[in-house]
Amino acid sequence: MRLALTSLGEGPPVVFLHGLFGQGRNFAAIARPLAARARVLLLDLRNHGGSPHAEGMSYPDMARDVGETLDAERIESAAVIGHSMGGKVAMTLALTEPARVSRLLVSDIAPRPYTGTLACYADAMRALPLAPGLTRAAADAALAAAVPDAGIRAFLLHSLRFDTNPPSWRVGLAEISAGMPDILAFPDAGTPYGGPALFVSGDRSDYITPADRPRIRALFPRARFASVKGAGHWVHSDQPEAFRAIVEALVAA
Repeated sequence: MRLALTSLGEGPPVVFLHGLFGQGRNFAAIARPLAARARVLLLDLRNHGGSPHAEGMSYPDMARDVGETLDAERIESAAVIGHSMGGKVAMTLALTEPARVSRLLVSDIAPRPYTGTLACYADAMRALPLAPGLTRAAADAALAAAVPDAGIRAFLLHSLRFDTNPPSWRVGLAEISAGMPDILAFPDAGTPYGGPALFVSGDRSDYITPADRPRIRALFPRARFASVKGAGHWVHSDQPEAFRAIVEALVAA
């Protein structure tokens, strides 16, 4: 599948992969300054943003989508940066097609299965009555019982289009719900990736723990680790300046 993307600037290619329920523009504030000296591509993964909706949310499938998109853009190799689900896509691409990835940055996710509330978010979004005249405030209120965190509700509602009547979701909720077991999982790894790899975590997040490091180092022998103070799981939005500095250092290395 060829993915929708936004391309900014010229120079060595840098690819950003967003997390679940996100879209490429989530990284726009990070990408714009970087575009002064790199070609930055903000991809919408399948069933997200402007990309096609399709069955299957396995990481090998999503990594192949990225590879096909890079082929269409005539990019042989790029620095690849992925957050959460996008981090798992980036890791899978590095492990299965290492020549595609010149360097890797994984933001707040480890190569292992997870449990949590993601399926509940998808169920709540699907249950939202998309009636004509629905306002953002009313949608927010309707999600509040299932999604009590106002910041997460605001993030989810970025994918609700209010320029249609009735409003409609950009994300493929049916496909995401069906693919949730694959989203929470991580595929069996192939050959370890020998390129530079940086794993960034928020110091208020538990998505990467000390217990994950042996597995990370087994798959990514050149892995380094960085923790961003004052950041939770959404490191790039919680501490954008610190995250941007880390990205710029990685790209310049």
